[in-house]
Amino acid sequence: MTFGLLLASAPQGRLFDIDMVTVVSAGANLLNVAVLAAVLAYLLYKPVRNVLRKRTEKIQGQLTQAEEEMTRAMDLKHQYEKKLEEIDREREDILGEARKTASETGRRLIAEAKTEADAVRERAAANVEMEWERAETQMRTAIIEVSAAMAEKFVSVAITKETHADMFAEAMSDLEGMTWRD
Repeated sequence: MTFGLLLASAPQGRLFDIDMVTVVSAGANLLNVAVLAAVLAYLLYKPVRNVLRKRTEKIQGQLTQAEEEMTRAMDLKHQYEKKLEEIDREREDILGEARKTASETGRRLIAEAKTEADAVRERAAANVEMEWERAETQMRTAIIEVSAAMAEKFVSVAITKETHADMFAEAMSDLEGMTWRD
């Protein structure tokens, strides 16, 4: 309804109250805008286009440089990874050698220790045998001394002068009956 009221209040013969002055004024404005656009395009288009072209070239150069640096970085990364692999292999080789050397050294030390222990056992056995023989000899000597002392006491008590003279005569007669060899 409001639209109907607005339409009824408009003057007859003109649409939206536009007259010839408004149309001429709008045309002049459009002509001014077109001339201004043409002048600005003529004056500014090439410099702006050059700035944009230079900016595009600069960005393209930076992208190319970034790709080259990325390629170099990837090459360095691959070299670094190869070096790490070589270092790991070398480390494993060194550890293997160290384990092998340690194992051989351990076996050698154990063998030397067994040899030394056997030698100590043999020396100990020899020392025990020598001590046994020495103790046996000392015991025999002690037994002989004790026996001689006992025999001396027994003989001095049991043998009288007459028994002694009889034993001496008997030993002499036995000696006379013996033949002596030259």
